[in-house]
Amino acid sequence: MSRAGVPVGIVAVLLLATALQLSLPARADTVIAYKCRTQQGGVIYQGTPCPHSQQQQTLQLDDSGPSASPLPEPSKPAPSAANPPAVPLPPPTPRTPPSTMYRCVRATDQTTYLSSNGDPQPYYAPLAMTGMLPAPLGHVTPGVKPDAAMIASQYVLVQDQCAPMTPQDTCTTLRDQYDENERKLSRAFKSDQPPLLQREQALLAELSHC
Repeated sequence: MSRAGVPVGIVAVLLLATALQLSLPARADTVIAYKCRTQQGGVIYQGTPCPHSQQQQTLQLDDSGPSASPLPEPSKPAPSAANPPAVPLPPPTPRTPPSTMYRCVRATDQTTYLSSNGDPQPYYAPLAMTGMLPAPLGHVTPGVKPDAAMIASQYVLVQDQCAPMTPQDTCTTLRDQYDENERKLSRAFKSDQPPLLQREQALLAELSHC
């Protein structure tokens, strides 16, 4: 016998397979689909149960999906066989010291002053101012007492002695001179300021080396 043109044996096999599939627990990674066969012999697959007029077969479909392949490790750049050697940085340019200054001693009175010239020009000075008289004034001429005019008329060629200052002393002196110039500039009339301003610029240029 046959049902709707389908042999009874085939129907029995399908029913047995359906019963076995229904008896198996559905895995978490499966999806149940329904295979419906119409009375005309057509086959329909759907996600809902078949109508009562159609033969129904449940199918468990694997929904686990393809296993994710591990990500490839990032490729490391191959070491270059011809890496250029590191170029050393040039040494820092040393700061130039300020212009040399000199501390000088006057030949006439032994007072000191500062100068940018270490070899000042010689000059004439009264002999009495140098302390170079060979004998007391009362013995210069027997019987004659020298007066101021006689002493002032006697001159001798002298030269101040100078010694170079260290860069540290020079910078300290330049800062003192700058402060003194700024003090004068703050109190000077406008007509008297130009030379002080020029002096200010010159001192700043020298202090840039300190």
